[in-house]
Amino acid sequence: MSPYDEDDGAGVKSMDRREFLKLTAAGAGAVAVSMALGGCMAGKGLAGSAKADAAAAAFSGKYKDHNVVLVSFDALQAAHVHTMGYGRNVTPTIDAMARRGYKFTTNISVSSWTVPASMTWFTGNYPSEHRLLNKFSVYDPPHTVIANLKKLSPELVTLAEVLKANGYATGGFTGNAGVNGIFGYDQGFDTYFYEMGKFGSMGTSIPKALDWIKANRDNKMFVFLHGYDAHGQSIPVGGYDYRYVDKGYDRRFTGSAKEQEALREEGLAKGRVYLRDEDVRFWRAIYDEKISRVDAMFAHFLEEYDKLGLTGKTLFVLTSDHGTEFYEHHRFDHGYTLFDELIHTPLIVSLPGQQDARIVSDQISSVDVMPTILDLLGVRMPERAAGQLRGLSLAAAMAGQPVARDVYSETDYRLYTFKRSIRTKDGWKFIATMENGQRELYNLNSDPGELQNVAEAEPRIAYELEQKLYGKFKSIGHDLNGRSWVTGLSPVYDSQAIPVVPKK
Repeated sequence: MSPYDEDDGAGVKSMDRREFLKLTAAGAGAVAVSMALGGCMAGKGLAGSAKADAAAAAFSGKYKDHNVVLVSFDALQAAHVHTMGYGRNVTPTIDAMARRGYKFTTNISVSSWTVPASMTWFTGNYPSEHRLLNKFSVYDPPHTVIANLKKLSPELVTLAEVLKANGYATGGFTGNAGVNGIFGYDQGFDTYFYEMGKFGSMGTSIPKALDWIKANRDNKMFVFLHGYDAHGQSIPVGGYDYRYVDKGYDRRFTGSAKEQEALREEGLAKGRVYLRDEDVRFWRAIYDEKISRVDAMFAHFLEEYDKLGLTGKTLFVLTSDHGTEFYEHHRFDHGYTLFDELIHTPLIVSLPGQQDARIVSDQISSVDVMPTILDLLGVRMPERAAGQLRGLSLAAAMAGQPVARDVYSETDYRLYTFKRSIRTKDGWKFIATMENGQRELYNLNSDPGELQNVAEAEPRIAYELEQKLYGKFKSIGHDLNGRSWVTGLSPVYDSQAIPVVPKK
């Protein structure tokens, strides 16, 4: 049986929870109200007023037939973006886009690693729904099945498919690995490039994108631009120059992909790693160098794009699939947890003709990206997929209306763990670890670093958020009580795979 199939009730917990869910099923179901037009109902249920509806409607379809460039700076923490409050100015190009765009300062990703998080931009729903949860949907050597959207969720249509059906030329230019076309990321794209190297750079994807854009400049275009430059497994061409590293650092580490992998695996195996303060500063310094380098690459892309005369008719959406951790909770890399260093990501939307910055501090979700793009373009979802979108258009936020709401995240990373979380609009965070029943509650207002688990000290809040979390997932067809949670192995990297011994 696939690890994602639900059983007939194994793992059922307390009766009071099940009874609670029965009582709240109708209310929870309201969360999944479908939208026939991507985001045209953004004001309803958010601001709850005619004024909000009118404000959002002013943006709906305003950019009909415009180009869209969706940019993913893979593994970029919001906390390391200068315009988001980071002290070191490593993102001047991103910052410049934010100064003349909409900067969403509390954008929360639906997952903490690439494979599930990125697909949500293209399907508009949660990983539990699109089911692209790991690299393999079945991993039982020698029987293995690569996860693929069309096979796992054939009923879903992608953002690229919708835009292509509306006359858009569609091109994706990526760094491979977690957004490899084999997973179904190429679904709906006329051209989908993924670099042969596993963690490719925008240094390669940008020239490919520009060549394609030049060839399609007379069409309306949807471009997905992606690179792994900030990722732990990506090393700059020619190596580091260590521009931000402390001058007296003894070079216990060099910043190699092999070192990063060893720290990642040690954290997974032992629950934590042990590093000196100077080592942590070193790893964050080379992370900043990577960010600075990709920011400069993106500046080149914008310059060349503008030379084509296309900037004035293009929507730019800049974001990241997830962040990455540098010892905030004594681990490295990403995927295993749902702490904010992994799920708090930048989101900037720059619209043609806009010259002044608009800051939106209300909490939103990465599930909102697809409906927002469709709404701004005035593009309708196909009738058969009208109920697919779980997010809402951010047009109301752009019009100055309040849009804050509770948001949800999940990870089944490599089958090491199964975690689900709710982050409330008033600053509480609840994380449930399904395989062992661990419950974590954090007051983000007083403890933004998520260091003090107050689940026992605040049992009522913990219980209420747990019920809300379970109710949300039940509303999208996933009864968290209705399946077992068995950890196992579903490798992402070759070093984790079980070698298959050929039969004699």
